[in-house]
Amino acid sequence: ARTIELRLAGREVSMSGLQYLLNAAMPNFYFHVTTAYDILRHNGVPLGKATFLGR
Repeated sequence: ARTIELRLAGREVSMSGLQYLLNAAMPNFYFHVTTAYDILRHNGVPLGKATFLGR
């Protein structure tokens, strides 16, 4: 229910906490996790689908 206020590209942006979570925080988190995974795979680290899913 809290309002989040950010300064993006020189302007104030305000949104609810849920909007921030779903539209800013989660996509940013998944982008960085995927990028790290891709870099590790590119460098020969043996990661695969089972690494994400577990046993």
